[in-house]
Amino acid sequence: MLLTLVRIALRALARNGLRTALTVLGITVGIGAVVCTVALGEGSAAQVHNDLMNLGESFVWLENGSRNVGGVRTGSGGAQTLTADDMHAILSEVPEIARCSPQVDSRVQVINAGLNWNTTYRGITPDYLQIRRWTVERGVAFTDADVEDRSKVAVIGSIVADRLFGEEDPVDRTIRLGPHLFKVLGVLKPKGASTTGQNQDDFILIPYTVAQRSFKGTLTLDDVMCSATSDADVPLAQEHIVALMRDRHRIGEGQPDDFNIQTPDEQIRTREDAARTMGMMLAGIAAISLVVGGVGIMNIMLVSVVERTREIGLRLAIGARQRDVGGQFIVEALLLGLFGGGAGILAGLAGTEVLASGFGWPILVSTRTIVTAVLFSSAVGLVFGYYPARHAAGLDPIEALRAE
Repeated sequence: MLLTLVRIALRALARNGLRTALTVLGITVGIGAVVCTVALGEGSAAQVHNDLMNLGESFVWLENGSRNVGGVRTGSGGAQTLTADDMHAILSEVPEIARCSPQVDSRVQVINAGLNWNTTYRGITPDYLQIRRWTVERGVAFTDADVEDRSKVAVIGSIVADRLFGEEDPVDRTIRLGPHLFKVLGVLKPKGASTTGQNQDDFILIPYTVAQRSFKGTLTLDDVMCSATSDADVPLAQEHIVALMRDRHRIGEGQPDDFNIQTPDEQIRTREDAARTMGMMLAGIAAISLVVGGVGIMNIMLVSVVERTREIGLRLAIGARQRDVGGQFIVEALLLGLFGGGAGILAGLAGTEVLASGFGWPILVSTRTIVTAVLFSSAVGLVFGYYPARHAAGLDPIEALRAE
């Protein structure tokens, strides 16, 4: 019975091909727009989540704060009060912190033979790589012994390697940072831009003791990067670090901190939620066109009922039941929705490819999005086809046969 209804519905739709195509187009535009916008929102959220994972494990970042100079407050980094002893105190007295690394950085001109490049050096300990989840692609990283001995060794980012060595292997080669010669121990695996837009491959890692002595000429640190034992321990770790630093820096009650503590993962999670929410808002706006397409289905089906009144009367007169007539029009409306949904999914996938390749936007088309689009287009056909089907089924066969 169902196959018969489908066959009759297909013939009826084919008799008015142009009208059917225009009706399907309304659903196609709506479904295509929904697929594109949802894919864009999901892709943006996934990209932000990936940035969060690239930051490091349960990341906590402690930096120098501001200071008061003649009544004028400097910006972050002006205080210059963080030391290696502060870092060791955090490791020993804050149980929620698993590992820490100092950071001392600045710009430097790096030279290899006739090639040179201006980049950033970062003075760190080996724990920094674990905190940031960075891996060495070629060669090895320097060790804690290198930090203690102030060895002039370096691990370089992939961009620095390309600029200074091209196709050559940088491992065990010597480069010059300012007036100092360093041995390249390894090259880091490329990571691309961070969530802030900063390139994570354009830098050189060196022991922080060398950065302090040979470049900065100071015993202070710019930052201390830590990782908590788990994400759940991050808030408690923040509280304990703040209390410990205020005590170590002898900051009295009511006085401002001379340090800042941040957990960038909170900001990125907020951005992740915002990206997903924006995608859903855009999808909601796009769904309005589906309603318009549904109204088009209802309008076409009502016109079809009027045009086929005598046919309906004849069917009823020779024994067709009301539910048979109503089912025929429901199937026609459902087919319109499914045709539009299928075409809309194809159009949406094509649109996502254009956005991804042309604009470089992150796109993620999930199976859930495709299934939802099919179900939604089917629902549009059923909902907006119900009234015309009911109207057709309710016709009086005698009056219908008299219709001109």
